[in-house]
Amino acid sequence: MDQPMRDFTDLLLRRGVVSLDQLGEATTLSRDSDMPIGDALIQLGYAEPNAVYEALAAFHKLEFVDLSAQRIEDEVIQLVPESVARENSIIPYRYEDEVLHVLVSDPFDLETIEKLRFILNRRVETALSPREAIQEAINRYYGQVEGESADSILQEFTDTQIDFTETSEDGTSGDDDAVDESSAPIVRLVGLMIQEAVQLRASDIHVEPFEDRVRIRYRIDGILVERDSPPRRMLGAILSRIKILAKMDIAERRRPQDGRIKVTVGEKELDLRVSIIPTNHGQSAVMRLLDKDNIKVGIRQLGLGERDFKIFTQTIKRPNGIMLVTGPTGSGKTTTLYAALNAMNRPDRKIITAEDPVEYYLPGINQVEVRHNIGLDFARIIRSMLRQAPNIILVGEMRDTETASMGIQASLTGHLVFSTLHTNDAPSAVTRMVDMGVPGYLVASSVVAVLGQRLVRTICKRCKTQIKLSPAVLQDAGIPPEVAEKATFAKGKGCGYCQKSGYRGRMGIYELMIVSSRIREMMFQGKSTVDIASQAINEGMTTLYCDGVRKVLKGLTTMEEVYRVAKTTEQDQQALQIVFKEFLEDEPA
Repeated sequence: MDQPMRDFTDLLLRRGVVSLDQLGEATTLSRDSDMPIGDALIQLGYAEPNAVYEALAAFHKLEFVDLSAQRIEDEVIQLVPESVARENSIIPYRYEDEVLHVLVSDPFDLETIEKLRFILNRRVETALSPREAIQEAINRYYGQVEGESADSILQEFTDTQIDFTETSEDGTSGDDDAVDESSAPIVRLVGLMIQEAVQLRASDIHVEPFEDRVRIRYRIDGILVERDSPPRRMLGAILSRIKILAKMDIAERRRPQDGRIKVTVGEKELDLRVSIIPTNHGQSAVMRLLDKDNIKVGIRQLGLGERDFKIFTQTIKRPNGIMLVTGPTGSGKTTTLYAALNAMNRPDRKIITAEDPVEYYLPGINQVEVRHNIGLDFARIIRSMLRQAPNIILVGEMRDTETASMGIQASLTGHLVFSTLHTNDAPSAVTRMVDMGVPGYLVASSVVAVLGQRLVRTICKRCKTQIKLSPAVLQDAGIPPEVAEKATFAKGKGCGYCQKSGYRGRMGIYELMIVSSRIREMMFQGKSTVDIASQAINEGMTTLYCDGVRKVLKGLTTMEEVYRVAKTTEQDQQALQIVFKEFLEDEPA
């Protein structure tokens, strides 16, 4: 006889959607972050939103609706005002027998349901759908945020007949007070930019001036996408609004400025890091969106292969040594380091970080921000933090000899040190530190592991379709026919969920080099990067390209994405054999 279900998570377990270990980790995140258990499972990537809400609906004996699989009639949408739909995060989807059926994401929100019955003066029945899907449907059926689009705001701006043509030579308005009082259109336009960027999951907003226009672009999953382009004469007004929000000097137009904006979009609290620099056509602004949810990630969710995951978790448990994470700007190094710190953040450990700047605030960790204007640089912070008797130190970046030397001294005196380097791959980190002036014997005796990484876009799960790669593509990629037969190659056809791109979200590809006794000996001898890389591969390291191919074989990303961030080398052929052997052993015949 079946045991009675305590809640919908029992249903998820019975259906094989999640495991007990995954449920345990999600329960911890739910408790620590004060979020529903279902949202925690989705955020950790253990379950798809539809699977969670299907189980939730079944448990509460409600209907589940997949909004991506059906179209809502216009006459049904018109039964609920847009303001009511947005304020309550609901959307109507069917009207029959004098009953209006609406979609909600919270089956316990009885207050909202009663309010809808009162406001609409109708019988209302509810069904369940993921909150994100409801928000997307609201934007799709009602239009843009708050019923406005950039075009309508631009038209309203034109209709106000305010004269912004008297601008200084850099394109900003000479009358800043007038700009600030230009009233609602500019205020709403900048607000719309931020809100739309959040809804599209953009990591930053670029406002770029040119001779005849202002270009606005969002970076979504690492790729820049152009949005509406306001007329050139609006540049001064837009910049002034951004400066006011970021508490910058609106009269300063010749020097770069940095600031921060705190905003709340829906239920998300966001920090925007703002940078403004003068260019030959005026001031250019970039607003970087820092979402605290992005760093609530465990090491398992980083996307490390099984071998690398085990070695990485063992390495961060060491009492001392240096762990380096390498890669270009925007390759996810900060996320990786914060995942490691979150895993080690316990009451019996003292963790201090030196960052430039502090992007995310981590509870329970002492974070120090570099301030060059008062001489508070990385080396000085490290020197001072050692007097605080920490167990673990994070140095934002080893960018000069003094910082690298201080980090090495900290590791040799019994501290575990994490830091980043800008190099193309993991083995290059050794020669990079030597080039900075650190003696090779010190690098060899202190560095315990180097993790190189890149980010690739993942195929959209809603429009994902299996494909076959041509023999020419397989040959170029170095994939033999017997491996290709068992592989699950895929691509995204493009849908509304992924903005027709075929991709949604990103994951890391990695190469983890452990400094073994043989590699340490090669460092002492001053061997080349190629020799060190070859030895690391002999010891089981898979390169960036090979880890990318591994994820292509599993249908997680495409070869185009791997080629975009990682180039193949002669040494990759050696490492590919390791990947293919593991793949053939893991995959069922």
